[in-house]
Amino acid sequence: MRTFLIAALLLPLSACTWVHMAPGASAVRVLAASPAPANCENRGEVEVSVKDSLGPYERNPLRVRDELETLARNEAPGLNGDSVQPLDGPEDGRQRYTVWRCRG
Repeated sequence: MRTFLIAALLLPLSACTWVHMAPGASAVRVLAASPAPANCENRGEVEVSVKDSLGPYERNPLRVRDELETLARNEAPGLNGDSVQPLDGPEDGRQRYTVWRCRG
């Protein structure tokens, strides 16, 4: 019964989004994980991370990916970037992105 109660309390939390868009990050584009974009200046790389599990319970992979993307977008303005591009897929709640400056 105790395990069921803990699971019932944690399950709704696994669907929550904990990461919010920072000011200026909504203008940052997310590029496909294909070759480097033409006419863009590389501004650096960022590694972002979120919790991908709550105890023994795995969080929704789409939510984790969405939060990682939001964190990368939040970091881009600090590097004077306007676009981010994933370097690899998410693994254990972590992902690396390249930050680009593509607009005038």
